[in-house]
Amino acid sequence: MMQEKQALLDLHELYENYGYTQYKMSKFEEYDLYVRNKSFLISDSVITFTDTNGKLMALKPDVTLSIVKNSCDIPGYIQKLYYDEHVYRISDKTASYKEISQVGLECLGDIDDYCITEVLTLAAKSLATFDRNYILDVSHMGILSLVLDRIGVSEAGRQALIECVSRKDIHDAEHICREEGIDAEKASILSRLEACSGRVDTALKELNKLFDDAEWISLVRRFGNILALLPNENIRIDFSVINDMNYYNGIVFQGFVPTIPTDVLSGGQYDNLMVRMEKKSGAIGFALYLDRLETLVAPRKDYDVDILLLYSDENTPADVLEAVQKLTKDGLSVVAQKLIPEKLTYRQLINLTESGV
Repeated sequence: MMQEKQALLDLHELYENYGYTQYKMSKFEEYDLYVRNKSFLISDSVITFTDTNGKLMALKPDVTLSIVKNSCDIPGYIQKLYYDEHVYRISDKTASYKEISQVGLECLGDIDDYCITEVLTLAAKSLATFDRNYILDVSHMGILSLVLDRIGVSEAGRQALIECVSRKDIHDAEHICREEGIDAEKASILSRLEACSGRVDTALKELNKLFDDAEWISLVRRFGNILALLPNENIRIDFSVINDMNYYNGIVFQGFVPTIPTDVLSGGQYDNLMVRMEKKSGAIGFALYLDRLETLVAPRKDYDVDILLLYSDENTPADVLEAVQKLTKDGLSVVAQKLIPEKLTYRQLINLTESGV
Protein backbone atom coordinates (compact mmCIF):
# COMPACT_ATOMS: atom_id res chain seq x y z
CA MET A 1 0.00 0.00 0.00
CA MET A 2 0.98 3.62 -0.47
CA GLN A 3 -0.13 6.86 1.11
CA GLU A 4 -2.76 8.82 -0.83
CA LYS A 5 -0.59 11.94 -0.83
CA GLN A 6 2.29 10.03 -2.42
CA ALA A 7 -0.02 8.50 -5.02
CA LEU A 8 -1.23 11.96 -6.03
CA LEU A 9 2.33 13.26 -6.26
CA ASP A 10 3.26 10.31 -8.47
CA LEU A 11 0.28 10.96 -10.76
CA HIS A 12 1.09 14.68 -11.01
CA GLU A 13 4.67 13.84 -11.95
CA LEU A 14 3.52 11.26 -14.51
CA TYR A 15 1.23 13.70 -16.29
CA GLU A 16 3.69 16.58 -16.18
CA ASN A 17 6.39 14.35 -17.64
CA TYR A 18 4.14 13.99 -20.71
CA GLY A 19 3.64 17.73 -20.99
CA TYR A 20 0.27 18.11 -19.28
CA THR A 21 -0.31 21.23 -17.19
CA GLN A 22 -2.58 21.40 -14.16
CA TYR A 23 -6.06 22.85 -14.58
CA LYS A 24 -7.58 24.56 -11.56
CA MET A 25 -11.21 25.50 -11.30
CA SER A 26 -13.64 27.02 -8.84
CA LYS A 27 -15.91 24.85 -6.70
CA PHE A 28 -18.85 26.53 -8.41
CA GLU A 29 -20.10 26.63 -11.99
CA GLU A 30 -23.30 27.96 -13.52
CA TYR A 31 -25.97 25.27 -13.24
CA ASP A 32 -26.97 25.75 -16.88
CA LEU A 33 -23.73 24.06 -17.98
CA TYR A 34 -24.73 20.85 -16.21
CA VAL A 35 -28.46 20.85 -16.88
CA ARG A 36 -27.78 20.97 -20.63
CA ASN A 37 -25.50 17.93 -20.35
CA LYS A 38 -27.04 15.86 -17.56
CA SER A 39 -26.72 12.59 -19.46
CA PHE A 40 -22.96 13.16 -19.72
CA LEU A 41 -22.64 13.16 -15.93
CA ILE A 42 -22.21 10.06 -13.75
CA SER A 43 -25.13 11.30 -11.66
CA ASP A 44 -27.78 13.81 -12.65
CA SER A 45 -28.18 14.94 -9.04
CA VAL A 46 -26.50 18.33 -8.69
CA ILE A 47 -26.28 20.54 -5.60
CA THR A 48 -27.49 24.03 -6.52
CA PHE A 49 -27.77 27.44 -4.87
CA THR A 50 -28.64 30.97 -5.96
CA ASP A 51 -25.72 33.39 -6.11
CA THR A 52 -25.94 37.00 -4.88
CA ASN A 53 -26.46 38.15 -8.48
CA GLY A 54 -29.47 35.85 -8.89
CA LYS A 55 -27.71 33.22 -11.04
CA LEU A 56 -28.36 29.58 -10.27
CA MET A 57 -25.02 27.99 -9.43
CA ALA A 58 -23.91 24.41 -8.77
CA LEU A 59 -21.23 22.72 -6.74
CA LYS A 60 -19.25 21.09 -9.53
CA PRO A 61 -20.19 17.41 -10.13
CA ASP A 62 -17.74 17.15 -13.03
CA VAL A 63 -14.53 18.72 -14.31
CA THR A 64 -14.54 17.80 -18.00
CA LEU A 65 -17.47 20.06 -18.88
CA SER A 66 -15.70 23.06 -17.36
CA ILE A 67 -12.49 22.24 -19.25
CA VAL A 68 -14.37 21.95 -22.55
CA LYS A 69 -16.23 25.21 -21.90
CA ASN A 70 -12.95 27.07 -21.32
CA SER A 71 -10.80 25.24 -23.88
CA CYS A 72 -9.01 26.83 -26.82
CA ASP A 73 -10.49 26.01 -30.23
CA ILE A 74 -7.62 26.75 -32.58
CA PRO A 75 -6.99 24.65 -35.73
CA GLY A 76 -3.87 22.51 -35.37
CA TYR A 77 -3.52 23.28 -31.65
CA ILE A 78 -3.47 20.61 -28.94
CA GLN A 79 -4.19 21.46 -25.31
CA LYS A 80 -3.04 18.95 -22.67
CA LEU A 81 -4.44 19.40 -19.16
CA TYR A 82 -4.66 17.35 -15.99
CA TYR A 83 -6.63 18.02 -12.83
CA ASP A 84 -6.74 17.04 -9.18
CA GLU A 85 -10.10 18.30 -7.97
CA HIS A 86 -12.97 17.56 -5.63
CA VAL A 87 -16.36 16.98 -7.20
CA TYR A 88 -19.68 16.88 -5.41
CA ARG A 89 -22.04 14.04 -6.18
CA ILE A 90 -23.92 11.16 -4.60
CA SER A 91 -21.52 8.55 -3.22
CA ASP A 92 -21.75 4.93 -4.43
CA LYS A 93 -21.33 3.74 -0.85
CA THR A 94 -23.51 6.06 1.23
CA ALA A 95 -26.16 7.14 -1.33
CA SER A 96 -25.75 10.67 0.02
CA TYR A 97 -23.84 13.69 -1.28
CA LYS A 98 -20.11 13.54 -0.76
CA GLU A 99 -17.01 15.53 -1.66
CA ILE A 100 -15.10 13.11 -3.89
CA SER A 101 -11.45 13.35 -4.88
CA GLN A 102 -10.95 12.84 -8.61
CA VAL A 103 -7.85 12.96 -10.79
CA GLY A 104 -7.85 12.94 -14.56
CA LEU A 105 -6.62 14.48 -17.75
CA GLU A 106 -7.95 15.82 -21.02
CA CYS A 107 -6.31 16.15 -24.42
CA LEU A 108 -8.22 18.59 -26.64
CA GLY A 109 -7.65 19.97 -30.10
CA ASP A 110 -6.33 18.44 -33.30
CA ILE A 111 -6.45 14.88 -31.93
CA ASP A 112 -4.58 12.22 -33.89
CA ASP A 113 -3.69 8.57 -33.26
CA TYR A 114 -0.64 9.54 -31.21
CA CYS A 115 -2.83 11.60 -28.85
CA ILE A 116 -5.19 8.65 -28.43
CA THR A 117 -2.28 6.29 -27.77
CA GLU A 118 -0.74 8.70 -25.28
CA VAL A 119 -3.96 9.06 -23.26
CA LEU A 120 -4.46 5.27 -23.18
CA THR A 121 -0.83 4.87 -22.08
CA LEU A 122 -1.33 7.38 -19.26
CA ALA A 123 -4.55 5.64 -18.22
CA ALA A 124 -2.64 2.35 -17.99
CA LYS A 125 0.22 3.95 -16.06
CA SER A 126 -2.27 5.62 -13.69
CA LEU A 127 -3.81 2.25 -12.86
CA ALA A 128 -0.36 0.71 -12.43
CA THR A 129 0.36 3.35 -9.78
CA PHE A 130 -2.11 1.50 -7.56
CA ASP A 131 -1.82 -2.11 -8.75
CA ARG A 132 0.32 -3.55 -11.53
CA ASN A 133 -2.26 -6.29 -12.09
CA TYR A 134 -4.76 -3.76 -13.44
CA ILE A 135 -6.99 -4.40 -16.45
CA LEU A 136 -7.87 -1.75 -19.03
CA ASP A 137 -10.93 -2.72 -21.08
CA VAL A 138 -11.06 -0.91 -24.43
CA SER A 139 -13.93 -0.62 -26.89
CA HIS A 140 -14.64 1.42 -30.01
CA MET A 141 -17.94 3.23 -30.48
CA GLY A 142 -17.26 3.63 -34.21
CA ILE A 143 -16.94 -0.13 -34.69
CA LEU A 144 -20.16 -0.78 -32.76
CA SER A 145 -21.94 1.96 -34.70
CA LEU A 146 -20.86 0.48 -38.04
CA VAL A 147 -22.09 -2.97 -36.98
CA LEU A 148 -25.48 -1.53 -36.05
CA ASP A 149 -25.64 0.36 -39.35
CA ARG A 150 -25.14 -2.88 -41.25
CA ILE A 151 -27.73 -4.76 -39.24
CA GLY A 152 -30.18 -2.03 -40.23
CA VAL A 153 -32.47 -1.46 -37.26
CA SER A 154 -34.73 1.48 -36.40
CA GLU A 155 -33.48 4.21 -34.04
CA ALA A 156 -35.47 2.71 -31.16
CA GLY A 157 -34.14 -0.74 -31.98
CA ARG A 158 -30.64 0.65 -32.21
CA GLN A 159 -30.83 2.09 -28.69
CA ALA A 160 -32.28 -1.17 -27.37
CA LEU A 161 -29.47 -3.19 -28.98
CA ILE A 162 -26.84 -0.88 -27.50
CA GLU A 163 -28.32 -1.61 -24.06
CA CYS A 164 -28.15 -5.34 -24.79
CA VAL A 165 -24.52 -5.13 -25.87
CA SER A 166 -23.63 -3.23 -22.68
CA ARG A 167 -25.24 -6.04 -20.64
CA LYS A 168 -23.79 -8.78 -22.89
CA ASP A 169 -27.37 -9.96 -23.33
CA ILE A 170 -27.35 -11.66 -26.72
CA HIS A 171 -30.66 -13.43 -26.09
CA ASP A 172 -32.55 -10.12 -25.80
CA ALA A 173 -30.60 -8.72 -28.74
CA GLU A 174 -31.77 -11.59 -30.96
CA HIS A 175 -35.35 -11.05 -29.78
CA ILE A 176 -35.16 -7.33 -30.69
CA CYS A 177 -33.78 -8.21 -34.14
CA ARG A 178 -36.67 -10.60 -34.76
CA GLU A 179 -39.16 -7.88 -33.77
CA GLU A 180 -37.39 -5.53 -36.19
CA GLY A 181 -37.67 -8.08 -38.99
CA ILE A 182 -33.89 -8.63 -39.18
CA ASP A 183 -32.92 -11.99 -40.64
CA ALA A 184 -30.97 -14.45 -38.50
CA GLU A 185 -27.72 -14.02 -40.44
CA LYS A 186 -27.59 -10.28 -39.82
CA ALA A 187 -28.71 -10.69 -36.23
CA SER A 188 -25.85 -13.14 -35.62
CA ILE A 189 -23.33 -10.32 -36.23
CA LEU A 190 -23.95 -9.00 -32.71
CA SER A 191 -23.16 -12.33 -31.07
CA ARG A 192 -20.03 -12.56 -33.22
CA LEU A 193 -19.04 -9.04 -32.12
CA GLU A 194 -19.59 -10.00 -28.48
CA ALA A 195 -17.24 -12.95 -29.05
CA CYS A 196 -14.53 -10.49 -30.19
CA SER A 197 -13.51 -9.88 -26.59
CA GLY A 198 -10.49 -10.72 -24.48
CA ARG A 199 -6.81 -10.54 -25.34
CA VAL A 200 -6.02 -7.98 -27.99
CA ASP A 201 -4.34 -10.33 -30.47
CA THR A 202 -7.06 -13.00 -30.47
CA ALA A 203 -9.93 -10.49 -30.34
CA LEU A 204 -8.57 -8.59 -33.35
CA LYS A 205 -8.33 -11.81 -35.39
CA GLU A 206 -12.03 -12.48 -34.75
CA LEU A 207 -12.92 -8.85 -35.42
CA ASN A 208 -11.27 -8.98 -38.83
CA LYS A 209 -13.51 -11.91 -39.81
CA LEU A 210 -16.79 -9.98 -39.39
CA PHE A 211 -16.56 -8.04 -42.67
CA ASP A 212 -14.04 -7.88 -45.51
CA ASP A 213 -14.74 -4.50 -47.11
CA ALA A 214 -12.22 -1.64 -47.15
CA GLU A 215 -14.11 0.57 -44.65
CA TRP A 216 -14.21 -2.18 -42.02
CA ILE A 217 -10.62 -3.32 -42.59
CA SER A 218 -9.34 0.26 -42.29
CA LEU A 219 -11.26 0.92 -39.06
CA VAL A 220 -10.17 -2.32 -37.38
CA ARG A 221 -6.55 -1.90 -38.52
CA ARG A 222 -6.39 1.60 -37.03
CA PHE A 223 -7.89 0.31 -33.78
CA GLY A 224 -5.38 -2.54 -33.68
CA ASN A 225 -2.39 -0.32 -34.44
CA ILE A 226 -3.19 1.84 -31.41
CA LEU A 227 -3.68 -1.12 -29.06
CA ALA A 228 -0.47 -2.76 -30.29
CA LEU A 229 1.52 0.04 -28.64
CA LEU A 230 0.07 -0.68 -25.19
CA PRO A 231 1.15 -3.34 -22.63
CA ASN A 232 -0.99 -6.17 -24.05
CA GLU A 233 -0.91 -8.32 -20.91
CA ASN A 234 -3.08 -5.71 -19.17
CA ILE A 235 -5.30 -4.66 -22.09
CA ARG A 236 -8.53 -6.37 -23.15
CA ILE A 237 -10.97 -5.62 -25.93
CA ASP A 238 -14.54 -5.54 -24.60
CA PHE A 239 -17.39 -4.09 -26.67
CA SER A 240 -19.70 -4.02 -23.66
CA VAL A 241 -17.81 -0.88 -22.60
CA ILE A 242 -20.23 1.68 -23.98
CA ASN A 243 -20.68 5.40 -23.37
CA ASP A 244 -23.49 7.67 -24.54
CA MET A 245 -23.17 8.05 -28.32
CA ASN A 246 -24.57 11.58 -28.03
CA TYR A 247 -21.26 12.52 -26.44
CA TYR A 248 -18.69 9.82 -27.22
CA ASN A 249 -17.21 8.46 -30.41
CA GLY A 250 -14.18 6.34 -31.22
CA ILE A 251 -12.25 4.63 -28.45
CA VAL A 252 -13.76 4.34 -24.96
CA PHE A 253 -12.30 2.48 -22.00
CA GLN A 254 -12.63 1.46 -18.34
CA GLY A 255 -9.95 0.53 -15.82
CA PHE A 256 -10.12 -2.08 -13.07
CA VAL A 257 -7.86 -3.31 -10.28
CA PRO A 258 -8.10 -6.58 -8.31
CA THR A 259 -10.32 -6.66 -5.18
CA ILE A 260 -12.46 -3.70 -6.32
CA PRO A 261 -15.68 -4.87 -8.05
CA THR A 262 -16.37 -1.71 -10.07
CA ASP A 263 -14.38 0.39 -12.51
CA VAL A 264 -11.94 2.85 -10.95
CA LEU A 265 -11.14 4.71 -14.18
CA SER A 266 -13.19 5.58 -17.25
CA GLY A 267 -12.67 7.67 -20.33
CA GLY A 268 -12.81 7.96 -24.07
CA GLN A 269 -13.08 10.20 -27.09
CA TYR A 270 -15.84 12.77 -26.75
CA ASP A 271 -15.80 14.69 -30.03
CA ASN A 272 -19.62 14.68 -30.02
CA LEU A 273 -19.64 16.58 -26.72
CA MET A 274 -17.31 19.14 -28.29
CA VAL A 275 -19.77 19.62 -31.16
CA ARG A 276 -22.68 20.01 -28.71
CA MET A 277 -20.70 22.73 -26.93
CA GLU A 278 -19.99 24.46 -30.26
CA LYS A 279 -16.32 23.49 -30.40
CA LYS A 280 -14.57 22.39 -33.58
CA SER A 281 -11.82 20.46 -31.79
CA GLY A 282 -11.69 16.77 -30.90
CA ALA A 283 -11.02 15.49 -27.39
CA ILE A 284 -10.11 12.42 -25.35
CA GLY A 285 -9.58 12.03 -21.62
CA PHE A 286 -10.24 10.00 -18.52
CA ALA A 287 -11.08 10.29 -14.83
CA LEU A 288 -9.61 8.24 -11.98
CA TYR A 289 -12.04 7.78 -9.07
CA LEU A 290 -9.92 7.96 -5.93
CA ASP A 291 -12.85 7.28 -3.60
CA ARG A 292 -13.14 3.80 -5.14
CA LEU A 293 -9.43 3.19 -4.54
CA GLU A 294 -9.57 3.83 -0.79
CA THR A 295 -8.81 0.19 0.09
CA LEU A 296 -5.56 0.34 -1.90
CA VAL A 297 -4.30 3.45 -0.14
CA ALA A 298 -2.75 3.09 3.31
CA PRO A 299 -5.12 4.40 5.97
CA ARG A 300 -4.27 7.63 7.70
CA LYS A 301 -2.49 7.36 11.04
CA ASP A 302 -4.79 6.92 14.01
CA TYR A 303 -2.89 9.70 15.80
CA ASP A 304 -2.16 13.32 14.97
CA VAL A 305 1.60 13.26 15.39
CA ASP A 306 4.40 10.76 16.04
CA ILE A 307 6.06 12.66 18.88
CA LEU A 308 4.74 15.13 21.43
CA LEU A 309 7.85 16.92 22.70
CA LEU A 310 7.29 18.64 26.03
CA TYR A 311 9.66 21.36 27.08
CA SER A 312 9.79 24.02 29.82
CA ASP A 313 11.35 27.38 30.46
CA GLU A 314 14.45 25.51 31.59
CA ASN A 315 15.08 24.55 27.96
CA THR A 316 16.57 27.15 25.65
CA PRO A 317 15.07 27.71 22.18
CA ALA A 318 18.28 26.20 20.79
CA ASP A 319 17.74 23.01 22.83
CA VAL A 320 14.16 22.63 21.62
CA LEU A 321 15.03 23.35 17.99
CA GLU A 322 17.90 20.86 18.06
CA ALA A 323 15.62 18.14 19.50
CA VAL A 324 12.88 18.78 16.95
CA GLN A 325 15.31 18.76 14.02
CA LYS A 326 16.92 15.54 15.22
CA LEU A 327 13.55 13.76 15.42
CA THR A 328 12.21 15.07 12.13
CA LYS A 329 15.47 14.06 10.43
CA ASP A 330 14.51 10.48 11.29
CA GLY A 331 11.22 10.93 9.43
CA LEU A 332 9.05 11.50 12.48
CA SER A 333 6.40 14.17 12.86
CA VAL A 334 6.90 16.28 15.97
CA VAL A 335 4.98 18.94 17.82
CA ALA A 336 6.73 20.87 20.59
CA GLN A 337 4.51 22.09 23.43
CA LYS A 338 4.84 23.20 27.04
CA LEU A 339 1.58 21.48 28.01
CA ILE A 340 -0.23 18.46 26.59
CA PRO A 341 -3.01 19.76 24.29
CA GLU A 342 -6.41 18.45 25.32
CA LYS A 343 -7.43 16.81 22.04
CA LEU A 344 -4.05 15.97 20.54
CA THR A 345 -3.32 12.29 19.89
CA TYR A 346 0.28 11.11 19.66
CA ARG A 347 2.28 7.93 19.43
CA GLN A 348 5.04 8.84 21.89
CA LEU A 349 5.59 11.47 24.57
CA ILE A 350 9.10 12.82 25.14
CA ASN A 351 9.73 15.21 28.00
CA LEU A 352 12.78 17.20 26.98
CA THR A 353 13.28 18.59 30.49
CA GLU A 354 13.52 15.14 32.02
CA SER A 355 15.19 13.01 29.37
CA GLY A 356 16.77 15.16 26.69
CA VAL A 357 16.93 13.88 23.09
